[in-house]
Amino acid sequence: RDFFYVENMHGYDWEAIRDQYRPWLEHVTHRSDLNYLIGEMIAELNVGHAYISGGDYELPDRPDVALMGADLELDAESGLYRIKRILRGHNEEREYRAPLTEIGVDAREGDYLLEIDGKQVQGTDNPYRMLRHKASRPVEILLNDRPSPEGARKVVYQPISDESNLRYLSWVEGNMRAVSEATDGSVGYMHIPDMSAKGISEFIKWYYPQMRKEGLIVDVRGNGGGNVSQMLIERLSRKLLGVRYSRTNNDFRTYPNEVFLGHLVCLVNENSASDGDIFAARFKQAGLGPLIGKRSWGGVIGITSHGPLVDGGDIRVPEFATNSIDGSWIIEGHGVDPDIVVENDPDSLLAGEDPQLARGIEEVL
Repeated sequence: RDFFYVENMHGYDWEAIRDQYRPWLEHVTHRSDLNYLIGEMIAELNVGHAYISGGDYELPDRPDVALMGADLELDAESGLYRIKRILRGHNEEREYRAPLTEIGVDAREGDYLLEIDGKQVQGTDNPYRMLRHKASRPVEILLNDRPSPEGARKVVYQPISDESNLRYLSWVEGNMRAVSEATDGSVGYMHIPDMSAKGISEFIKWYYPQMRKEGLIVDVRGNGGGNVSQMLIERLSRKLLGVRYSRTNNDFRTYPNEVFLGHLVCLVNENSASDGDIFAARFKQAGLGPLIGKRSWGGVIGITSHGPLVDGGDIRVPEFATNSIDGSWIIEGHGVDPDIVVENDPDSLLAGEDPQLARGIEEVL
């Protein structure tokens, strides 16, 4: 009522909606029930970024698991677990630290996992259960290239409790390899996961080393939003005003120094959200290149925090609308339509294919 971006609450009688939902309060027995009820109530406004979350759930902490940053598989013949794949990571970046690739950790793909902290690991065991409550300290495992303790080696690794960053990086680097191989190295690729700190960090890390490519695929599929899209659009929109040469250097410099000279395409999908929506719209408006994929999420009324509720819960109210230059509402409730519609259908994904990325390669060439 006090912070909604338009005073008329989208034309609804807000007090009447509250009164409609009030009788359900007598059935609320847990904070999750209350969140569900409030979520249903605010959904009546038909707007994005209307969130209720958290609160005093009185749930016990989940145990941290001492993850290796690897895929394990059960070898049917021996009845033992093996290391199928080691996630490589970037150990120079804390968020991408890969435990089994650190200096002094002699672990190899194909190794059998025989013991965890001196306890034998059988195929009937759940190795992740054996790794619970150990994420805060080094873990000792016994590995061998054959299913036998004879000649096995003890390996100590410093675990992580979440492998999602490593798996994300593996996916990004797989896309980069696919683009490079399909274009003989002439086209670059980068994925922007959100429009917050991680997103701008990933942009800086991947954009500047690829500035002299002939083409670049900018992937904002699954982008979770934030507020830095204008920084990215500004950099991608820079125009070449001049060049500078030196007699003693075969390379050239541009004016401005950081300007991309090649062709651009942008991949979007149903989960390109919030400032990810806005990035797609402004990329299209700036004429940087075609949008490829599916219509974006369609929620661009921004939020901020007014502090927690008394029990630590959080309510976010849509407050800041996104408009075109003439003041009209844009994107909200619809999303951004791609120039070229391509669906990543389940069959293709299960087969390890990415039709949207393939079309992006085709278009940028």
